[in-house]
Amino acid sequence: MFPSMRRHLQQLSQERAIDILRKTNNAVLAIRDDVTGYTYAVPVSPLYDDNHIYIHSAPMGHKIAALKANPKVSLCVIEKDEIHPETLTSHFRSVIVFGTARFITDPKEKLTVLEKLVEKFAPDFHKEGEAEAHQKLNYVAIIDISIDHMTGKESIELVEH
Repeated sequence: MFPSMRRHLQQLSQERAIDILRKTNNAVLAIRDDVTGYTYAVPVSPLYDDNHIYIHSAPMGHKIAALKANPKVSLCVIEKDEIHPETLTSHFRSVIVFGTARFITDPKEKLTVLEKLVEKFAPDFHKEGEAEAHQKLNYVAIIDISIDHMTGKESIELVEH
């Protein structure tokens, strides 16, 4: 279903790609929007956990409507992007995930993910984050993207020989 990477020497191992996903604070989520006919790409703050990407969101809006209509998504993380004009190239490292999104509706499961988000993004504010999670539980959407396929790639200049 997914094509193999043409430049396989530049492909990152699955372990390295997962490490990048774990560490990233931002990514771009791409969704097919059947209403406009355009692809909708939106910045998000993802949490990687056991072959899933979790994203929190307002419970309504363009992203939510598009996901409800079509749950197939891709997510792009750029770990490194350095332009080297003297060699007319860039040194990059990135990961692309293809997956299927679902909305978590179970309050206990939502709370678990919110606590993990607090742990990742605000570890020094655990108590405040937990209080916020309980307060806003019914006013936040949690999107669970089950990873169907993932590839990581880096420029040839970064490949370890």
